[in-house]
Amino acid sequence: MKLNLHFKSIATRWLFRVYLIIALAVVAIAIILSMLFTTLIFNTVQSQATDYAQSFKNLSSVDKNNFYDTAIILSDDFEYKTKIEVQVINDAGRVIVSTTGFQPSDDIKSEYDRASNSLSGVSIYKGKNSSGESIMAGTHIIHSVNGEIVGAYRWVTSLKAAYKSINLTIAIIIVISLIVLVLCALSGLFFLNAIVAKLRDMGNTTRKIAGGDFKARIEISSNDELGELGETINYMASELQTAETMKNDFISSVSHELRTPLTAIRGWGETAKMSLGTDEDLVARGLDVVLSEADRLSGLVEDLLDFSRMQSGRMIVNNVQPIDVSHLLVSVSDMYTELAIKQGIELSYTPPAKSSIVMADSDRLKQVFINVIDNAVKYTEKGGLVLVAQVQEEEGCVRIVVKDTGVGIPAEDLDHVKEKFFKSNKTIRGSGIGLAVADEIIKQHHGLLFIESTEGVGTTVTIVLPLYEEPAIEENLAEEIIEPLNNEQTALPLDEDAEKSQQGEN
Repeated sequence: MKLNLHFKSIATRWLFRVYLIIALAVVAIAIILSMLFTTLIFNTVQSQATDYAQSFKNLSSVDKNNFYDTAIILSDDFEYKTKIEVQVINDAGRVIVSTTGFQPSDDIKSEYDRASNSLSGVSIYKGKNSSGESIMAGTHIIHSVNGEIVGAYRWVTSLKAAYKSINLTIAIIIVISLIVLVLCALSGLFFLNAIVAKLRDMGNTTRKIAGGDFKARIEISSNDELGELGETINYMASELQTAETMKNDFISSVSHELRTPLTAIRGWGETAKMSLGTDEDLVARGLDVVLSEADRLSGLVEDLLDFSRMQSGRMIVNNVQPIDVSHLLVSVSDMYTELAIKQGIELSYTPPAKSSIVMADSDRLKQVFINVIDNAVKYTEKGGLVLVAQVQEEEGCVRIVVKDTGVGIPAEDLDHVKEKFFKSNKTIRGSGIGLAVADEIIKQHHGLLFIESTEGVGTTVTIVLPLYEEPAIEENLAEEIIEPLNNEQTALPLDEDAEKSQQGEN
């Protein structure tokens, strides 16, 4: 397993942000467990020693004169001599009896004093005796029946076995902690290695995609977040490949669209030049073609400029004012009537029952109608029909419908026809940006553009625009304004000349 660690790598961040916290937690738990186990062992030793020395509590029931004799008897009868040593201490803090039979050399006066001053009357000591052995000792004050201190008894036990158990337990805890840390490290590094390997593959593939290899794909081997990321990158590559294909088709189509009128302009320009002074009719015909193709070029360039504005968000509608939609439709329909006749197509426009006024930029809206009707005529074969209708709806909108009996649009392409560069039928002239621009213009007019089509049957384009509601003036308010004006005009005095003239006539 190979994993390169860099300062900003995922493995390094995992090491400092995750594994370090795990290690600190494991160490803290190990320390707490060791302390708890150590305390438990010491408490167990203390509890057992206290229980073993319970019989020496009977010294509290004897008087001070019989204290020593009773201590001797209890010491001789003590049955736990192999487990602990019990010492009897007088009220001066000196050992007078020991269950071992030997006088201890340790100074226990300080322990006796601490026990005497303690509320519980007990003092526990952990440390080493004079011979260097680790011990635990407990000094218990003895009170007489009258409540006075008559002495104490002190039990002493070795901590050798206790420390052995403590050390063994701590060693086991350390080993377990190290095993946990190693397993966490191995599992984490193994997991990270798998992730980093996948990320490297994804990085290599995305670099290929960025370099133009849109056929490069990431192999999906899991259903987790990395698998989802891989699917997203593959989808991105597929979309980029589609966009690249559409862009290339667009460039090819635009190049053809530009070359055709330029060829016609150049050809007819040369013909007209050679016919100057000899065939004026041919010159006039050539100039008409040149002007027509120049207009066609101008329209194509304008479409490209509009598309550029749309892409950069600079396309806006200007000169918005109330206009009658039917006037624009009549104008555009008349523009394509002759073209439709030449192609053997019937173009029919159904006048509306009443005018429909909308707030719009007439040039931009006319551009939309031209694009839609041009597509309908362009994709309709000889003997076909193009219907243009205008219907005013009750919801405060006007609906413009352009329906043709043309080749139609395949179902799989219908959702993409308003996208930039997209052309469903690449055999027909066109740049593939007209509908995208038209859809953006309609959106800026707060309207909608729908396309319905069946391949081999025809296409229906519906444009919905909100009607303009002219602010109404209340009749009563108008009368209130106009009536005083009429009265003032009636009551105006005549000037002197007019008055004399009137008197003369009389």
